Amino acid sequence: MSKKLHIKKGDTVIVNAGEYKGQQGKVLEVLIAKERAIVEGVNMVSKHTKPNAANPQGGIIKKEAPIHISNLNVVDPKSGKATRIGRRLNDNNKLVRYAKKSGEEIK
Repeated sequence: MSKKLHIKKGDTVIVNAGEYKGQQGKVLEVLIAKERAIVEGVNMVSKHTKPNAANPQGGIIKKEAPIHISNLNVVDPKSGKATRIGRRLNDNNKLVRYAKKSGEEIK
């Protein structure tokens, strides 16, 4: 059984702990089983690659590594600061996520 996470692909998040604390980025992928997310421009690692069809030269490429979701907070659409996430029913009886700080709905 997988856990329901507060972060989705496409969310803008801010890192609240670790080496990349304070950095913002867009979530590119969420690894639900490992409770980790890949965030654009955060937790960059050097990967050594052999020459292949996609990269005929080979060499060292920089790419994002997963970061644990407990170190991420969704950015409030109104204030641009970190916020926690709540869930509530909207007018159409659909469950939506909202920012606890401003009450704003998160798209």
